[in-house]
Amino acid sequence: MAFKEYKSLNLSQIAKEILKDWESNQSFEKSIILREGCPKYVFYEGPPSANGMPGIHHVMARSIKDIFCRYKTLKGFQVTRKAGWDTHGLPIELSVEKELGITKEDIGESITIADYNKACKKAVMRYTDVWNELTKKMGYWVDMENPYITYKPKYIESVWWLLKNLFNKGLIYKGYTIQPYSPKAGTGLSSHELNQPGTYQDVTDTTVTAQFKAINTTLPDSIQQGDSVYFLAWTTTPWTLPSNTALTVNPKIKYALVSSFNQYTKKPIHVILAKDLVSKVFLGPFIQVENKSMLKLSSKQTSKIPYYLKKTFNGTELIGIKYEQLWNEAPLPFENAENAFRVIGGDFVTIEDGTGIVHTAPTFGADDAKAAKEAIPEVPPMLIYDENQQLVPLVDLQGKFRPELGSLGGKYVKNEYYSSNDKVPERSVDVEIAIKLKEENKAFKVEKYVHSYPNCWRTDKPILYYPLDSWFIKVTEKKNLLIKLNQSINWKPKSTGDRRFGNWLSNANDWNLSRSRFWGIPLPIWRTEDSKETIIIGSIEELKCEITKSISLGFMKVDPFDSFQVDDMSDLNYAQIDLHKNIVDQIILSSKNKKRMYREPDLIDVWFDSGSMPYAQWHYPFENKNKIDNNEAFPADYIAEGVDQTRGWFYTLHAIATTVFKSIAYKNVISNGLVLDKNGQKMSKRLGNAVDPFKTISDFGPDATRWYMISNANPWDNLKFDLEGIEESKRKFFGTLYNVYSFFALYANIDNFSYSENEININDRPELDKWILSELNSLVAETDDHFNNYEPTKAARAISNFVQLYLSNWYVRLSRRRFWKGSYGNDKISAYQTLYKCLIVVSKLSSPIAPFFMDRLYKDLVTNTSENSLDSVHHDEFPVSNSKEIYPDLQHKIRNAQTICSLVLSLRKKEKIKVRQPLSKIMIPFSSENQKKEILEISELIKSEVNVKEVELISNSSGILIKKVKPNFKSLGPKLGKKLSSVMAKIKTLGDSEIRQIEAKQSITIALGSEKIVLEPADLEIVSEDIEGWLVASENGVTVALDIQLNDSLINEGICRELVNRIQTLRKESGINTLDFFVLKNDKYVMEYYGLQGKTEKQGLSYKYLDTLFVKETKYSYVYEKQSNSIYNPIEVYRYKHKYNNKKQLKSIEIFKNNIKVGHLANIINNKGEVESQELFWKYKWFVEDTGFSSIRNKFTKISYSENGLISKVVIDSYIPVSREWEEEVINYKSSLSITNNITQVIFVGDNGETITIKIDKKNNWIYKAVKSAKNSEVITRLLEYYEK
Repeated sequence: MAFKEYKSLNLSQIAKEILKDWESNQSFEKSIILREGCPKYVFYEGPPSANGMPGIHHVMARSIKDIFCRYKTLKGFQVTRKAGWDTHGLPIELSVEKELGITKEDIGESITIADYNKACKKAVMRYTDVWNELTKKMGYWVDMENPYITYKPKYIESVWWLLKNLFNKGLIYKGYTIQPYSPKAGTGLSSHELNQPGTYQDVTDTTVTAQFKAINTTLPDSIQQGDSVYFLAWTTTPWTLPSNTALTVNPKIKYALVSSFNQYTKKPIHVILAKDLVSKVFLGPFIQVENKSMLKLSSKQTSKIPYYLKKTFNGTELIGIKYEQLWNEAPLPFENAENAFRVIGGDFVTIEDGTGIVHTAPTFGADDAKAAKEAIPEVPPMLIYDENQQLVPLVDLQGKFRPELGSLGGKYVKNEYYSSNDKVPERSVDVEIAIKLKEENKAFKVEKYVHSYPNCWRTDKPILYYPLDSWFIKVTEKKNLLIKLNQSINWKPKSTGDRRFGNWLSNANDWNLSRSRFWGIPLPIWRTEDSKETIIIGSIEELKCEITKSISLGFMKVDPFDSFQVDDMSDLNYAQIDLHKNIVDQIILSSKNKKRMYREPDLIDVWFDSGSMPYAQWHYPFENKNKIDNNEAFPADYIAEGVDQTRGWFYTLHAIATTVFKSIAYKNVISNGLVLDKNGQKMSKRLGNAVDPFKTISDFGPDATRWYMISNANPWDNLKFDLEGIEESKRKFFGTLYNVYSFFALYANIDNFSYSENEININDRPELDKWILSELNSLVAETDDHFNNYEPTKAARAISNFVQLYLSNWYVRLSRRRFWKGSYGNDKISAYQTLYKCLIVVSKLSSPIAPFFMDRLYKDLVTNTSENSLDSVHHDEFPVSNSKEIYPDLQHKIRNAQTICSLVLSLRKKEKIKVRQPLSKIMIPFSSENQKKEILEISELIKSEVNVKEVELISNSSGILIKKVKPNFKSLGPKLGKKLSSVMAKIKTLGDSEIRQIEAKQSITIALGSEKIVLEPADLEIVSEDIEGWLVASENGVTVALDIQLNDSLINEGICRELVNRIQTLRKESGINTLDFFVLKNDKYVMEYYGLQGKTEKQGLSYKYLDTLFVKETKYSYVYEKQSNSIYNPIEVYRYKHKYNNKKQLKSIEIFKNNIKVGHLANIINNKGEVESQELFWKYKWFVEDTGFSSIRNKFTKISYSENGLISKVVIDSYIPVSREWEEEVINYKSSLSITNNITQVIFVGDNGETITIKIDKKNNWIYKAVKSAKNSEVITRLLEYYEK
């Protein structure tokens, strides 16, 4: 067997192949079975709604969930995870209404509730196939075959049991309160629904500062003016003014009486408002005057309106004053109208804005209702009797004014409530009200105002605060326990738990459970018509028992659940029944007093559905009691959803667990941020910036998509999603890892490495191997810690850093020759074992984030070794860090070398000096003998890496390099404030000892008078001054100085290196294939090198295996065929090859010089199947040996022909793409070998247009002259000398 090799990296194809393997091997199921009897790790899947299509943000959310389930499986836990579907609520109902072309009012009229619910049930699972497909393609392992579904009877029965438990504890009650209400959805909303992200939006509304005319006879003598006195009250909702029944002032605020003129009617007015707000209210056309005599209104249009502050008084003096009803078309309250339209007191009134007097409409505001109720006597709300003698507000449930309001009757209070088929009036009712009040001298000021107003989270239309009769859960009674239990939850990030969620709990209101809808879980409460008797049902068994009683009393004729068997928990038995509204509303129960009991018509809040999933998914307590009671599946070890769920699913899980079980529902939670477009905007189809998750996965592969999302930003931060970022992840991380594996597989296959040798002891391995294994063990410990602390981004970055910076860019690059050459001894075996171990460990560490590619890598590695392999990396165990193989000093030394090299290379880049240009030396200061010794040990490595001739070490105290300390203003500015300038002066005086402290990551203390100020290393920066002719750079306490002066010798050597690089680049781009090869040999050393001792020559040859011929520089030798492990005489290859041309052509010849491969020729057989003469080949083999050109014909950009039609001149330009026309012309030429036979000159074209022409002496087969076309003939001479050498 051999390690599998690939022609290119195709992450999408790999994912498809691995997914096929997973499905055929049942890998997910097996991952759970293999952990049978192990500790359990409990994960809850937050149920999505399947009536909508998934988006790219779902890939992010599900990746975060999947990572830790996979990680914990690797750590030895059994992780069962059940998928779920949220099937009730507004999203489904609104979409069905739209499809059917109906409104809520049509349900029960033009369409039965049964038919409507049937349509909802059909629609709710519409896109399950799409969701399942995305789940599979992105690699999210969750049980989709046995999901919990919230509309199933078993689920509903568990929810009913929870509700009864709360009811029996006295935590459910009915109340008539002012609640958020959505007219477009036709239902009340809970406070957590009102606080979903995006519900509060900035809107521009018409606002009115209304003038309420006081009844003079109720005014105190100190306020009497003889003329009319008005109270000024500001409102952003003018539509509520007809429902006004009180004005509220703060008894503790100072108020003022101001005389002026109404800016619209120009009539004189005396108005009352808060003293501190006078200057803010009287802005614009108004100007204050010093005495009453100046209160004169000019007839000029441009003149200001004078106002005069007459007197001030306390708010207590205003309480009890009566005023005229503002809206003259409004009716009076149904009762106690004599107690309406008066001034009352309220502590909630402030002077932050408005007038310090609050317009109070108890029917449309919770604060208003509270203040009115607490007033003595109580202020009545504006309620009237409708045609059915029911008390109702002046606005109906559709958001329209009732006909009793005359000109406003039948109009929507918000233009947003009109449907697309309605004619929307040009003027909103707010504008109509403002105009009417202006005309009646009742409007002091009308203006547009931008403010935040809540919209329904599902309809995106404005809500109203509306009086509703609803059922509540008494959350406030358990507030302290909710807060206490939250403190034991590990929130990621912590700030979300402490602030966003913690503050929400501190201000939690009772949970409005009622919903006036049709498709959802019915509230299992039955009451008598007089509401004096109540029963709540907690199981189907209990319901059947009550139905039997009802039938015996004649209230019901039949049991709708007659066929249901109480003790039968099978799905088939439960499938017979339906517990939705259209069924249970027909059930009439009997009270203890034998009165008829009817079900309360409400459904429950859909968020209670999802918050019940820890129990309802197992049909608790009717089945699986041990899962909850014995904590086998409760609480969850981990959950994750969007940050918006802090007031949604996270809250309802916590609230139900706390109130029912006095427990937390989850131990660890990640609240992931939003996925925005690359410009930071929210994605939407309307904006055209939404990203198709299927296309993204198809184009880039799920691994690159997941890796990019996780490594780019912490899960709880908003992600600016950019497809270019995925491509970068694919190239930098996966491309690098793929290249490392390809390198390993290539040479491991050449040497038949299969990890069959004994493990080489760590102490017997070369230093480079010890170093990378030390880094690997450190990585294992670091990654394990990050995953264990729910920090996937840190884990991904650590792995990526190891693969790119340490494994590929350092270890493999510096170890290449160990794989290429040398006998198959301990050094080479150590290199193979080390690289194999790095790759296998990286596959395991990365598998939670990139499950497909890492499984492919794992399988490709283990299937060719004797290691006890499993079907999948996801069935293996997480690596364990071996502390005995961690060498901190060695890691520090190599990292130090990397830092030094990085600094030198950055200086080269800054000065645009290529690495191929040698420089004379670098200087590195040292502060201790240990540091000096360490740098000396790596000096040869540094010289080789950065191409300098010398590394000079100097003492920090030498005075050659001068270091200074600079303040980090970003850090110190906020920290020191006004003290910064004084501290800066002290920083300038810091010397070498303080600099050494800072470089050692130690803090320093500065005395500022009697105050001691501690400065951390992050507060300061160490900079070094440049020396003439040198460049200086510092990082992490390491400083280097680079000599950038060039002499002729350095310049010429740089040019020679440049030429060699150009040639090698062409060679690399030729597509050399080094597998399935034959090696021609005739000396003892080479025979030993390839392990061919004792092989005897055979006359026969298996031509079907022949692919590439490796040729040594000596003229005649042997061919080694790897496939049949035989040696052949090369003459046979040439003599018989053409006879077997139809089976398989000899693809190429590779030439060795001094046991190193130096050349390559392709297609030595011409198009006629004939072998070109050996003499012809050897005559020009110098060209291939010394330049390394391979597949010469593929790189021509200009061709010249001699008279006989043969190619005589070639222009090779590494900067110009190869022309397809030239390539085809050469390929189709009848004699491929004649390309090299007739070349007389080669022209090299540089990137600056400069050319060097090298001619060929046919007699000597060597370069004999250089055409002087370069700028400096000395350059050519030196170049040729170096090249010949």
